[in-house]
Amino acid sequence: MIKDVFSHDKILAKEDLKRRPKMEVKRAEDWKQTLYRLWQLMEDRKWLLIFVILLVIVTSLLSLIGPYIIGQIIDHMIIPKKFDGLLNRLLLLSGVYIALSILTYLAAFFMVDIAQKAIYRLRMKLFSHMQTIGIPFFDKRQHGELMSRMTNDIENVSKVLNSSFIQFTSSIVTLIGTIIVMLILSPVLTLLTMLIIPVMLIATRWITKRTGPLYKKRQNALGEMNAYIEEIISGQQVVKVFSQEETVINGFEEKNRNVRENGFWAITYSGTIPKVMNMLNNISFAIVAGIGGLLALNGYGVTVGTIVIFAEYARQFTRPLSDLANQFNEVLSALAGAERVFSIIDEESEPDIDNNNRDLLIEGGIQFNDVIFKYNKEQQKNIINRVSFEVLPGETVALVGATGAGKTTIIQLLNRFYDINGGDILIDGVSVSNIPRKTLRGQIAYVLQDPFLFDGTIKDSIKYGKRDAADEEIIQAAIDANAYDFIMRLPEGFDTMISGEDSSLSQGEKQLLSIARALVLDPAILLLDEATSSIDTVTEMKLQEAIDRLMEGRTSIVIAHRLNTVKKADKIIVLQQGEIIEQGYQHELLEQRGIYYHMVNSSHTDNDELLD
Repeated sequence: MIKDVFSHDKILAKEDLKRRPKMEVKRAEDWKQTLYRLWQLMEDRKWLLIFVILLVIVTSLLSLIGPYIIGQIIDHMIIPKKFDGLLNRLLLLSGVYIALSILTYLAAFFMVDIAQKAIYRLRMKLFSHMQTIGIPFFDKRQHGELMSRMTNDIENVSKVLNSSFIQFTSSIVTLIGTIIVMLILSPVLTLLTMLIIPVMLIATRWITKRTGPLYKKRQNALGEMNAYIEEIISGQQVVKVFSQEETVINGFEEKNRNVRENGFWAITYSGTIPKVMNMLNNISFAIVAGIGGLLALNGYGVTVGTIVIFAEYARQFTRPLSDLANQFNEVLSALAGAERVFSIIDEESEPDIDNNNRDLLIEGGIQFNDVIFKYNKEQQKNIINRVSFEVLPGETVALVGATGAGKTTIIQLLNRFYDINGGDILIDGVSVSNIPRKTLRGQIAYVLQDPFLFDGTIKDSIKYGKRDAADEEIIQAAIDANAYDFIMRLPEGFDTMISGEDSSLSQGEKQLLSIARALVLDPAILLLDEATSSIDTVTEMKLQEAIDRLMEGRTSIVIAHRLNTVKKADKIIVLQQGEIIEQGYQHELLEQRGIYYHMVNSSHTDNDELLD
């Protein structure tokens, strides 16, 4: 096997990422705007939501009627020992509580339906929008952190919509209704009951003022921990190769500690609310029972039944306040999650156009004219600096150079993963900026150095770029890619289920499938990121045969690390730190005795073999 000529660029994308500054996550501070956007998700079901609110109002009123009936029974039947009509009153009381149970269930049932449809739309909106965002967005974020927004943050919103909305509405209605009835029955006892309100408000404000920021910190810490977990799981082989198990455990311990500490204080502060409310509730009950009893004994127009009603209302009065305080913490947590979700939805989509070029059929002519590119404005040095070259339709060009020379970046610019800062890139004389991305990418196949396969069958993987491909096309592509034999040895042949992490397939077999996937697409332009690296000799021969078939009659740009790839190219472009140092035919570059000549000689390979 001919030795590698250049440094292998297997993790170029990660090295590029290190050179890019991390982008700060935008965080909305307008709670009203966040609530409004959540409301918009439910707006098409607003009539059902209004019906739920009416049910909640009715159930809240029924919860007020029950204690009133009990008080009336005590004052007018039990104390004077007049039991006529007692059965009717008891049946009425039973009917009230039965209706209360049924309507409460219906309100919860309909609210779950509304909430789940809203969450469905939110998930769809987030996931769909992520498909429209450009590659730079994903370069600047950890995948686990994005997963946290899709799962944990949306789940927090779901919990609030499912249960907190009804409790919040019920608490407000119950609170208002209780105050009105209490004032009608006894203004004096109402005043005594309300003595604890200022204390409740002060305590609740003091607590919630601290829990809001803590819940935000907890969500951020949870997102960072999930990102770390995803990264370590994906990189388990590297962890074990370098015996870094203890290091990653320590790293996880730090992330986990942040989640624990922020969660501890958020939950601790919010957990004090029910305890404080319960204490104040008991104080309110004692005030009503004690002072109400004295008023009743001294004949100040307060009856035993009124005291019973007030004792129950005193509990109902403090319970909504307690529920409101508790729900406020849940809402804070949900809003913090919703902010993080909407911050992604607010990201600008990958800019695109829709013009007459959407039907453009690419022949394969490529021109780079003084192309300049850097990942962000803060970078002082260009990653690609005034690069110019031309590829004729059907030609094969090899890009060579050391790691970081800009080879992968050039391919990514041609695919418009990134937009250039200067110059122009033309395909068949048309600027790529004037070609719709779907039209452009639909006629370019990109075979990555590390093949990626999605969960599904072998057939699904091959036709991924052309969903309507016929079985005959899929089989022929597998044959041309030298993948047919190993596919037929699998348990279910083309219907065998595989995944991106499937260890039953070798690296070479995965690469053969990715080549078959490119063959089905039948592209005009082929981009190859050294598909034969890190593979045994026999598999490399199969791969090279498949690649030769794939490149036949197509314009190809190949990132070359090995001479057996370079020698089949029509032209060679030598890159160094984002600039073209040499370009031309192989014999021309060898005669120049420049950088390319020294690269070839440093491989200790016979030049005649290179030129075969």
